[in-house]
Amino acid sequence: MSPVVPERHARVARPGQPGEPLLRVRGLAKHFPVRNGFRSTGVVRAVDGVDFDVRPGETLGLVGESGCGKTTTGRMLVRLLEPTAGSIEFGGRDITHAGRRELRPLRQDLQIIFQDPYASLNPRHTVGRIVAMPLQVNRITPPGGVRARVQELLELVGLNPEHYNRYPHEFSGGQRQRIGIARALALRPKLIVADEPVSALDVSIQAQVVNLLRDLQRDLGLAFVFIAHDLAVVRHFCHRVAVMYLGKVVEVGDRADIYERPQHPYTRALLSAIPDVTALGPAGRIRLAGDVPTPLNPPSGCRFRTRCWKAQDRCATEEPALAPRAGGRQATACHFPEADPMDARTEGRVIDPGSPQSRQV
Repeated sequence: MSPVVPERHARVARPGQPGEPLLRVRGLAKHFPVRNGFRSTGVVRAVDGVDFDVRPGETLGLVGESGCGKTTTGRMLVRLLEPTAGSIEFGGRDITHAGRRELRPLRQDLQIIFQDPYASLNPRHTVGRIVAMPLQVNRITPPGGVRARVQELLELVGLNPEHYNRYPHEFSGGQRQRIGIARALALRPKLIVADEPVSALDVSIQAQVVNLLRDLQRDLGLAFVFIAHDLAVVRHFCHRVAVMYLGKVVEVGDRADIYERPQHPYTRALLSAIPDVTALGPAGRIRLAGDVPTPLNPPSGCRFRTRCWKAQDRCATEEPALAPRAGGRQATACHFPEADPMDARTEGRVIDPGSPQSRQV
């Protein structure tokens, strides 16, 4: 018989309290080789030197365009992908290259919610077995039994506990994502990497799930790395925000600083794309011309310079460091950060990197 392991109920430090980060990432990189037969022809720099911290009970939002490396970063954090370079410290312990045996006890504290609810659930297993699997693998028998705990989790995420014996194909996409959330919560982890956890849900259900995650965070002291495209959801849920572009973090800071006083041109362009039903016409919208450069051959210097209206010669020869600004609360990787959150020179314009206002060097 499996031993009975008591569930954890201890609270952890709240955001803003002093203490060591729960998760510390430094110089994290992931390069995928490109091969032509047996010959290597280059590497895709999916993630190329990422730094950030996550404190206990805190939510860090990771935002950016598709292909910027958010999901790859999240998968490296839970060690589903082997990092090419850099370090990952969890709870003060370096897990960058930890083996399977070393990682197994850490899996209870480090979980992930996958983006695709269709691919992340085994179609041959019932919902009850899927959600119970983490408990069985770790030989945990909750009070009242595994079945009671699974049904409690299903009810917690808004599903009918009577659906215990149903299969994934009998649920909608949004319901499948709820099953994935229940599975991630089964062991009451300390940190959850949430990779687009509400993208498959309609707006009303998104609000319910995000509020559920906030309640769980408050009650259990959970920390989140929240990967998302919906900037409104990120603003509602996250304490701090890191903005990624082409494999690098270009700006990181408190939610209020990022949304109200963005200093990197890319962050400002990203925020200007948020739909506003109170505004008429294109006023305030920054439309970036050109395509995102390929990670096979990223631009020299600043990677955003080929689409930036503030680019100068220095941007092509010197890569900007992620340096603290705004009194140390905010860090920006830009040689010429925004001084005014609303610069009238660019309001309502289509910014063309090849125009006189923006020299492509």
